[in-house]
Amino acid sequence: MSVTTPLRVVLPAAAGRDPFFDNAKFLAITLVVSGHLIEDLRDVPVAHAAYFFVYTFHMPLFIVLSGYLSRNFTFGSGKARKLISTLAVPYVIFELIYSLPRLLLYGKLDISLLDPYYLTWFLMSLFLWRLSTPVWQQLRWPLVVAVGLSLLSGMSRLPDELSMNRTLGLLPFYVLGLMLRPEHFEWLRRRWVRVAGAVTLAAGAALALAVHTSVKTEWIRWRHANDAIGVDDLTGSLIRLAMLAAGTLLVAAFLAVTPSRRTWYSGLGMATMYAYLLHGLVVKVAERFYGDWSQTVPGVAAVGLFGVGLAALLCTAPVRRVTHWAVEPSMSWAFTRLRKPG
Repeated sequence: MSVTTPLRVVLPAAAGRDPFFDNAKFLAITLVVSGHLIEDLRDVPVAHAAYFFVYTFHMPLFIVLSGYLSRNFTFGSGKARKLISTLAVPYVIFELIYSLPRLLLYGKLDISLLDPYYLTWFLMSLFLWRLSTPVWQQLRWPLVVAVGLSLLSGMSRLPDELSMNRTLGLLPFYVLGLMLRPEHFEWLRRRWVRVAGAVTLAAGAALALAVHTSVKTEWIRWRHANDAIGVDDLTGSLIRLAMLAAGTLLVAAFLAVTPSRRTWYSGLGMATMYAYLLHGLVVKVAERFYGDWSQTVPGVAAVGLFGVGLAALLCTAPVRRVTHWAVEPSMSWAFTRLRKPG
């Protein structure tokens, strides 16, 4: 997730926040934004390799962090209200917002609140994962069950509604996050682990460059069943296991090299949902301006760096003030007074 011109405007840290997680979230969102921007440039080999490498772990990284930060979720009224105002309502708003570019660019208006469009699938999946949190906390071997469900989901052509393929396919990463404890992250901060993490990321990037043309892109998107990708269930299950293992290894390596101290972008990491939900609008417009200049290695690098700057910009206070109504809408008017069970 990368480097850009240092912005010295740092948002104030919230009391008690660990800058490590804010750093990790900001670096993760730069990968997401840059990955979406270079997606349309995959005819360039280096862009396709970078896309393959980033997509192997960038959403698993977000999902693991989401799981870890959701450990205290309960069905209490306060938590339920937050779930509605931070995921459910923004999902509806951005499903409507993202229907507008489709209408303007392609003359197509197709709204289905049960079938997430483009990047809104993450809100739908996170909503369902978070609802399931108390269930996973009661199981003896939650990760084994989650991996089993992920493999089984690849054996059936699940409906697109509720983003079922991704929700079940990527479920192990969320459950893994729920199982992690602070001491696991402390272990990642050991010097030798950080060195091993850097070596692992470099080796992963080199491997991606070597094999990216041999592995079907659909495996890193988690959207389809095994037979839709053209393999039998045994082969597909083994590939899914390999993708789960590779994603977990790269997530651990990435977290190992993430700075634990406060940085210029720590404050920005507190607002990554803004960058996630808003950047798709810029991507859809930017793709219209790609030309011969972008079909080169320097062009791909320029687009990737633009993604880093865009991610930083979308996390800043001015953008948040303008778009707060959509990303973090105030829903107090829609709720009754908090009631405790009698």
